[in-house]
Amino acid sequence: MVRKNMKQGVFITFEGNDGSGKTTVCKAVQEELIKMGYDCIYTREPGGSKIAESIRNILLDVNNTEMDDRTEALLYAASRRQHLKEVVLPALENKKIVLCDRFIDSSLAYQGIARGIGLKEVWDINQFAIDGCMPEKTLF
Repeated sequence: MVRKNMKQGVFITFEGNDGSGKTTVCKAVQEELIKMGYDCIYTREPGGSKIAESIRNILLDVNNTEMDDRTEALLYAASRRQHLKEVVLPALENKKIVLCDRFIDSSLAYQGIARGIGLKEVWDINQFAIDGCMPEKTLF
């Protein structure tokens, strides 16, 4: 699924700590790009599509205290895959700029390092999920 056609859209992700202003900055960039005449969408992870939002609800449910760390990592990767297929890739194929609030870097930080699963392990399951579709630019 590696995007080789340079005539497709542009995929830009925003990363940072919780509460650092990612969503605010991402939406402000979207607003400015639209004012400049670019076809641009904002989306987020986890979530961004119907199924991915359902997975988000499971992940963020405070009552799911018994969730295994690996299960959590796999659910994030599953949500990411669904989001790519339903939202990101179609938008890119329609030559849109996609601004995404979080992506693979968050999984590497939170599940790979903070949960102690390991960077390689989290990288590998996410590579399976994204099938080579990486952003052109990540802003931290």
